[in-house]
Amino acid sequence: MHINELLTVVCEQGASDLHLKVGNHPIARIKGKLTPMTQFKRLVQEDTIAMAYAIMASEKQKVKFKENLDLDIAYSVPSLGRFRCNIFNQRGTVGLVLRVIPRKIYTIDDLMLPKVLKTICQEQRGLVLVTGTTGSGKSTTLAAMIDLINATRSEHILTIEDPIEYLHRDNLSIVNQREVEADCKTFATALRAALRQDPDVILVGEMRDLETIETALHAAETGHLVFSTLHTLDATETINRVISVFPPHHQKQIRLQMAAVLKGIISQRLVPRADGQGRVPAVEVMVATETVRTCIEDKDKTKMLKDVIAQGTAQYGMQTFDQSLYFLLKQGLITEEEALLRATNVGEFKLRLEGVMGSSDMAKANMERSMSISQGGGREGGGGQTPQVHPPAPGMPMAMPPTTDVKITLAR
Repeated sequence: MHINELLTVVCEQGASDLHLKVGNHPIARIKGKLTPMTQFKRLVQEDTIAMAYAIMASEKQKVKFKENLDLDIAYSVPSLGRFRCNIFNQRGTVGLVLRVIPRKIYTIDDLMLPKVLKTICQEQRGLVLVTGTTGSGKSTTLAAMIDLINATRSEHILTIEDPIEYLHRDNLSIVNQREVEADCKTFATALRAALRQDPDVILVGEMRDLETIETALHAAETGHLVFSTLHTLDATETINRVISVFPPHHQKQIRLQMAAVLKGIISQRLVPRADGQGRVPAVEVMVATETVRTCIEDKDKTKMLKDVIAQGTAQYGMQTFDQSLYFLLKQGLITEEEALLRATNVGEFKLRLEGVMGSSDMAKANMERSMSISQGGGREGGGGQTPQVHPPAPGMPMAMPPTTDVKITLAR
């Protein structure tokens, strides 16, 4: 049994991952579900060792695996595709997990991602973070954003990855891709070197340690547009995770620094489609507004970010996970059961489905009402002007359909 034979079947079945474990049949993840490939025999130690060594292309990789007992590498099969592979030891045996990397780089529209991501891609400098759990599609989203820049702007794009996943060809931009250990030693050393390589856009595959995070913030400060990922669930956790990496006496400075350079945080989770045909992303989007920056600078206000995001839907294209789930549900893309299973605030989500305003919706309505009244001097009548109502950004749900029509006329 050769690894390429298994990967051919995996690709034909449209699977996203292949799991190889001694004592089990090969297992494919198809449409989010683990499915045993019973047409193949159960694996023995000799099988997984042979497959591991077939994937490791160099003696250096074999030595590293023996020393570290796990290894991350990319593997290519001509006419089939590329795969991200992790080889590891478990209970004295060798196991493998291979992720299928699509040959086609999908667009933001193809992936059904919020349109505001296209606006974020137009930024010239700053820091953009894409977050989520393992297997939530972070790399695919980043590839779509880098591909959009490559297709619309003349820039030098430099990526630092471990390993290289999507392959980008030069379009309007020049794209250089460096792989950790193959082309550079670490993320941090490659990122420091990148600042001397005249980049406009830098993609850091993952911000794993203090040195990498510190250098990424410095790169964003010095006029580069930096993209990276973190394994966090939402915007609030992302901010707290970055800050907590630094010593306590540096955290205030890092808050100020991050508030100044951050352009947006995109957090995503994959939800099974209602028709059973794969999964669809539920996406939280935070755009760096003045209010967001204030919440980042003040640790006591960081917990308010969720409400700030919910209130920024119409004006800035922001949305919380629950707003995204609500939109997907109303579009018929996911079931109510899946939406409730993944909702952040299940009680408030149920109220929204019943047409009752939740606390976030009331906060948004009160804020908009107070702003409208303050602009008009707090008086009605007088043949004044009706305040402008901003429609939601394309593809963005309103936080809550208004239950009553309120018209406020501004005084002259």
